Amino acid sequence: MAFERERQQMIADIESGVAATRSMTGRDQLDPRVLEAMRHVPREDFVPDDLRRSAFRDGALPVGHGQTISQPYMVAIMTDLLELTPHSVVLEIGTGTGYQAAILAQLARQVYSVERIPELARAAQHRLSGMGYDNIEIRCSDGYQGWPEKAPFEAIVVTAAAADVPSALLQQLGPGGRMVIPIGLPYSHQELRLVTRDSDGQLHSSNLLGVAFVPMIKDT
Repeated sequence: MAFERERQQMIADIESGVAATRSMTGRDQLDPRVLEAMRHVPREDFVPDDLRRSAFRDGALPVGHGQTISQPYMVAIMTDLLELTPHSVVLEIGTGTGYQAAILAQLARQVYSVERIPELARAAQHRLSGMGYDNIEIRCSDGYQGWPEKAPFEAIVVTAAAADVPSALLQQLGPGGRMVIPIGLPYSHQELRLVTRDSDGQLHSSNLLGVAFVPMIKDT
């Protein structure tokens, strides 16, 4: 397999990152299904051609239009925190190149992904369809509004930082659901937040660790 050495190093870096942050995330190790998804999805196909060799490094990479593909550790830990099952229906806000959606699609029944930049949305849909993913649906719209027609969701993941959790996303999180979202202002302190809704409908949230994400933009 191409880039096999780099892929193995990526997995090692993810496991090191999990160990380093376990006191914050409560994760001593990741679900083996998450690591297998990270091994399986060809990350090099989701970055610009001139960055393929750098696709596996432990850091974010630019993908155009002012957006980035998150570092492998962050993709892995956010996915793990969702605690997906093969029956899960997931909402992703911020499709980007489609890499996170591909990881989610390995673990869940259906992924709905929202991207506000038309060029990225079209390219991601073309890429994912060409790779055989038939359980990912993408639309171009304001991520702050979520995808109400497909709610409720067992899991919601947001790949850009908002000043606070959008109310529409809270409304679309179903009972027993889990949301992972970066909270904070651009170029300022941000925290990865886990929001859960219990079986009685009550919301609970906790900040886990410091992060750095591009800002979530709201259509005006």
